[in-house]
Order: sequence, then structure tokens, then C-alpha cells
Amino acid sequence: MADNDKPSGQKETSYPVRRSEFGPWELKAAVLSRASELSALLDERVERHPGQQQVQVLAERARGELHEARCALAHYNHARFKPSAHLTVARIHLDTAHNLLLRLSAPEEVIPMMPGVLAFVQEQLEPRDPRRVMVEIIDHKVSQTGRLSESDRESILDAVGVARQASIGNALRIRSFFYIVLWVTIVLAAAASVVAILGFVRDDIVPLCFTPPQGLGKVQYEVVCPVQVSEPIPAKRIDSVLAQTTSPLDYPVVEIVGLVAAGIAAATSLRNIRGTSTPYNVPVALAALKLPTGALTAVLGLLLMRGGFVPGLNALDSSAQIIAWSIVFGYSQQLLTRLVDSQAQTLVNLGGGSNSVAKSPPPSPPPSPSLPVPAPGGPASPAAM
Repeated sequence: MADNDKPSGQKETSYPVRRSEFGPWELKAAVLSRASELSALLDERVERHPGQQQVQVLAERARGELHEARCALAHYNHARFKPSAHLTVARIHLDTAHNLLLRLSAPEEVIPMMPGVLAFVQEQLEPRDPRRVMVEIIDHKVSQTGRLSESDRESILDAVGVARQASIGNALRIRSFFYIVLWVTIVLAAAASVVAILGFVRDDIVPLCFTPPQGLGKVQYEVVCPVQVSEPIPAKRIDSVLAQTTSPLDYPVVEIVGLVAAGIAAATSLRNIRGTSTPYNVPVALAALKLPTGALTAVLGLLLMRGGFVPGLNALDSSAQIIAWSIVFGYSQQLLTRLVDSQAQTLVNLGGGSNSVAKSPPPSPPPSPSLPVPAPGGPASPAAM
């Protein structure tokens, strides 16, 4: 066969690759190299079992899955072209090919694969999952006897299949979470832009200004806005002077300050987020979510203060104080987005499977045979001495 990754009788097809490649190039190269490795293993298995019809059929289907994996990596003629989705599709076909390779292998050929199979099952399945427990028991038995029965191989194949489904499910959950965060970020960015534009066009509708009293008798007031401050005026002129003191730059300045503060918070929060091997950059999406959130919380926080929601903090007497509180409110978006950070960390840990391995206890050894009881008057056993 000229092309080991393509079933016989299938027409040669050219799959052009898009110039705008989506997803990490390293992951695509890893899938392609794994496909080449499985193709070589399939050839070796077929040569080792010549004339066995079942091996030939399973190997042919496995080559078809490898061919589909490579076609998916070319992401050509997709019904819905999604960034990085072709990598997940290629992994599904690759996992199917690997399962077929395990199935066409004899039990003695599966024994050298047991360390990798055990590590993968432990990585993806919960410690109390009965299929994982069975694989651990089988691995312990194989390490003691060096033999693997047909029923044990079927149990391993079942556990590996479930573990691969769990791996794909975790990857899809990370993708769904990534797109949810991305769309929420877009909506919040659009909302922050609309607020800034409206504040620039009609700065006197909902001003971000305060009117602290001035003088010993508290009979005069100042109009303090983020950009401008008025002279002391009597109370009856507050409304007219307020319309003159507001500036089209009030809302943009407050949002920019809140955005910068949120950016600092995002940079400091990244230390708690572990990277992921999936093609979806969750840490960058989380950092992007904090920016428009900080811009909006800065505006909303000042409006709450202006409305007297915080007792004693409704009379800021300088533009510097308004900017300072904008920084505080922009940074405080971390109180809202940290819940999203926690959910992201949980999904990343599930996708990597590190926690499952770290928390998994080693398989229990079989019970040791009981020591012989010495006859009356006979010598004591070594354990009793």
C-alpha cells in the first residue's frame, strides 16, 4: 500500500491547508507525528500476524481513522469552520485508531504498553472509578505474573475507551468555557464602549461629579468632576454650574483608569492560572475579561458613591480623589472575576488530569499468605521472635 494512512480502494485526494492556521502549530505537529507512529505500529502488527483476517480488517479500519485524522488537520471543507476545532476532531480519530491497534494486538503485545495505558487511565478517570481500579489490579497482576488474559485485555480496552471519551469531554468543556468567556468579554467591551460614547456625547445626563461643601459655614459648594473643578458657588447655582463643569472626557478618563487597574489585577492573577495543553488559551481569555469589567466597575462604583450608597463617601473634594477611587473600583473587579478564575482552574486541571494522578493512591498489594502456626513445643516462627 502506497499510503499507510489510507484504506485500500480510497481515491487519492489533495487537501489544501489554509494559510490562516488556527490553534497551536505544536499541537498539530504532535498529532501528525503520533499518526505516523501509529501507522508504523500498524504495519509492524500486520507483518507479525500474516494471514489473519481479523488483524487485516482492524488494521485497515485503523488506517482509515488515521487518514481521517490527517484530513481533519487540513481543516478543508468543514461545515462550520471553528478555530482549533480540527485539532479536537483529529484527536478523536487518532484515539479510535489507537484503540483498534490495542484490539488487534495479542495479549503478550499489550503487556509492554501497560505503563502508558495505566498512566492514561489514572490521568482521566476518578480514583474510585471501577474501570480504573480494574486496570490497576490487572497491572499489578501482570507485573507479578508477566501474563495477560483475554478477559483482562477486554477490561483494559473498555477502560481506555472510557478514558479517551473523558479526555475529549474535558477538552470540549474547556472549549465551551473559552467561548463563553470570549463572548461575555465582547459584550462587556461593547457595553463599556457605548457608555464611553454616550458620556462623551451627552456628558451632562449622568455626570460623574460630586458637590462637597466648602468654607466654615458650609454655605458654598464646589462641583468636582474627574477632569474639571468649579469655583465655590452657592447652593442655588449647583445645577447650572454642574452642566458647565462636566466634560466629555469624564467617562472616557474614568473607564481608561479602571481598565488600567483591571489590567494590573489581571497580570497579578495569572500567577494562579496554570497553562493548558488544549488549543484554547484560557488564561488570555480571562485576562481579557477583566479589562472591560474593570472599566465598567469604575463607572458604576463612582455612580454608587454619588448616589450615597456608601455612607460618608459621597462628597469627594478633588479630581485626584475621583481618579483614585476609579483605580480602586477598577481593581476591585477581581472580587467578581475570581469566581470565573476558580472555574477556569478547575477545568484546566481536569483537562490536564494532574490532580487525578496526584491524589490517586497506589494499588493495594494482594494479601500476603498467613504465616504457619508452629506446633506445640516446636520452634517459634521468625515473626514471633
